[in-house]
Amino acid sequence: MGKPVDPTPPNGIEAIPLRDALEERYLAYALSTIMHRALPDARDGMKPVHRRILYGMHLLRLSPDAPFKKSAKIVGDVMGTFHPHGDQAIYDALVRLAQDFSSRYPLVDGQGNFGNIDGDSAAAYRYTEARMTAVARLLLEGIDEDAVSFRPNYDGQNEEPIVLPGAFPNLLANGSQGIAVGMATSIPPHNAAELCAAAIELIDNPAATVEDLIKHVPGPDFPTGGTIVESPASLLETYRTGRGAVRTRARWHKEETGRGGYVVVVTEIPYGVQKSRLIEKIAELLNEKKLPLLADVRDESAEDVRIVLEPRARNVEPALLMEALYKLTELETRFSVNMNVLIDGKVPRVCGLVELLRAFLDHRRDVLLRRSRHRLAKIEARLEILGGLIIAFLNLDEVIRIIREEDEPRPVLMKRFDITEVQANAILDTRLRQLRKLEEMELRREHDELSKEKADIEALLASEAKQWKTVKWEIGQVAKAFSKDTPLGKRRSDFGVVGEVSMDVAEALIEREPITVVVTQKGWIRALKGHGVDLSNLQYKGDDGLAFAFPTETTAKILLLSTDGKAFTLEASKLPGGRGFGEPIRLMVDLDAEAEIMAAFPYIAGQKRLLAAKDSRGFIVSAEDLLATTRKGRQVMNVDDARLWLAQVVEGDHVAIVGENRLLLTFPLAEVAEMPRGKGVRLQRYKEGGIVDLKTFNLADGLSWNDSSGRTFNLKGDELLPWLGHRAQTGRLPPKGFPRSNKFTG
Repeated sequence: MGKPVDPTPPNGIEAIPLRDALEERYLAYALSTIMHRALPDARDGMKPVHRRILYGMHLLRLSPDAPFKKSAKIVGDVMGTFHPHGDQAIYDALVRLAQDFSSRYPLVDGQGNFGNIDGDSAAAYRYTEARMTAVARLLLEGIDEDAVSFRPNYDGQNEEPIVLPGAFPNLLANGSQGIAVGMATSIPPHNAAELCAAAIELIDNPAATVEDLIKHVPGPDFPTGGTIVESPASLLETYRTGRGAVRTRARWHKEETGRGGYVVVVTEIPYGVQKSRLIEKIAELLNEKKLPLLADVRDESAEDVRIVLEPRARNVEPALLMEALYKLTELETRFSVNMNVLIDGKVPRVCGLVELLRAFLDHRRDVLLRRSRHRLAKIEARLEILGGLIIAFLNLDEVIRIIREEDEPRPVLMKRFDITEVQANAILDTRLRQLRKLEEMELRREHDELSKEKADIEALLASEAKQWKTVKWEIGQVAKAFSKDTPLGKRRSDFGVVGEVSMDVAEALIEREPITVVVTQKGWIRALKGHGVDLSNLQYKGDDGLAFAFPTETTAKILLLSTDGKAFTLEASKLPGGRGFGEPIRLMVDLDAEAEIMAAFPYIAGQKRLLAAKDSRGFIVSAEDLLATTRKGRQVMNVDDARLWLAQVVEGDHVAIVGENRLLLTFPLAEVAEMPRGKGVRLQRYKEGGIVDLKTFNLADGLSWNDSSGRTFNLKGDELLPWLGHRAQTGRLPPKGFPRSNKFTG
């Protein structure tokens, strides 16, 4: 015996754990969102709201050649019969199906204001009218011929299709986007002719791989055009896995304005970008002086897109100007691809190109079989009637006698001629004027034609090869109707590569202005406008003071070296201004707690520096190897227990070094290793102590230094011989006049 059921409490209230109730209800909500709202069906590429709109229009007989009907009528019928949700939600879905900048192949032919690419909304549904397009008619083809299954609508009084017959590859052709619970979908639109070619390839070669299909479908085809700059390898991986991204850029060309001047004209913008918002963003960046290469932007669009960009000067390279705009605006966008669909209308799964086309083809074959069986049943019913009528014509006198003399002629006819009740009723319903020789001939001709069609259908149902041949022919007809020679079928998005420009794009995004960078002893940084700034009047926080100051420009990169051997990079344009005390460097980079900034200087391409630790180990490093791309910086020198002490510019062929033991040594620069990172080689040997100062110089010019009084001394030729040696030697006491500080700058 089963477990006894607890009786219902007297008050009718049943206690359920809150956790169980929430889990059950949230799961029901999640499944409803996934299956009935957000994810498209892989077979017809539609969500329920779109399917119900098209079926509602089908019932209203709004074929492409029928008169338009008010959108309010369509929305009302769909809402009342199939989709019990908000009327605005239904109308918004209908509007999107009609917008040629939203749908690659619009399913609704709209009359009136259906919005525009600027982002303006459509007129209210009482003002607009609509009917189906030829694409929508293809999706519904055969729906009255038992091509698909139906289910009861929400109130059980009518029926709605579970899926549309879908003779058009709508899922990939128009794409789809939606957010469900715990999952989302984002499918870009494609070219229908290319999809049909790939589908035919898959019929001819069922083992075809994504590499075979991508020859026919090289990438998406957006309704607004543009240039796809994603690499073929990246697109291949996207179509293999069903996940990835497609980078798209606006299409533009250069127009000469005379006297050496020109403007850049943008004629196509990326998919999903509102033109008005795009122009507002460019104007905003222009006002903020973040586009120094651009002088003005104008919208000269009419029916087509025409955005005019005027450069700041004639010598500005148009490609560089566009690269700057691509970086900061939606003239370049990244369309995320996540081809998450409902397989058989039930199971959500991320699919690749092969699986999506296979789902479409299998559905087309199922539709063919269902329509064929439906037609076969119609033919058999008609042949039964024709058989009875032919018997009647062959025995016309006897039939007339029975009808005239018998009170119940039907059973008598059935018994006399051995016919069915359906045949007897057909004989009794025949009009007198049809009882002529010509009508008999017409019946025999119709019987022969239907018998032949029946044989063809039975042969089709018995042969899988013939079924796929028929599906292939149907897809070929669609490919012909939407070939690339037609205005609608012509590919709109082309393919390109990111071109090389003659200048760093980062520099083009910043107004080039002279600045003086100031770094304090306690690690605060700021940028003062101009060069030749009087630093004596600067204010510092607390007992802080000046550590480094150097002139540069806003387009420069600032290199910082810390005592633990790390290099950091800052953008000069992002440094705080000269008002106030600046900001701590530790807020901009991840500087270790015990480390300090020991050098700061602008990045100069090709420049080399001699790095030296306190224990006199050192090596030469190029400025390029000091650049860091993250806040964590770049470990350049392994200092162990010592600390990075000096980072001097290499200017000469010899090195002069002084230690705390006040011994001076000079040796050839060639003896110092050059490397991107490492521990370095010993520059000078000490019994105790470490390095104080070093510099590089040309031997022919001699070694120079300044004393504390500002006087300059120089040793050259034979005078310098006592201190010439080799790397890692001890050196000798410096000559008379050398500063007591043991520094070359006095």
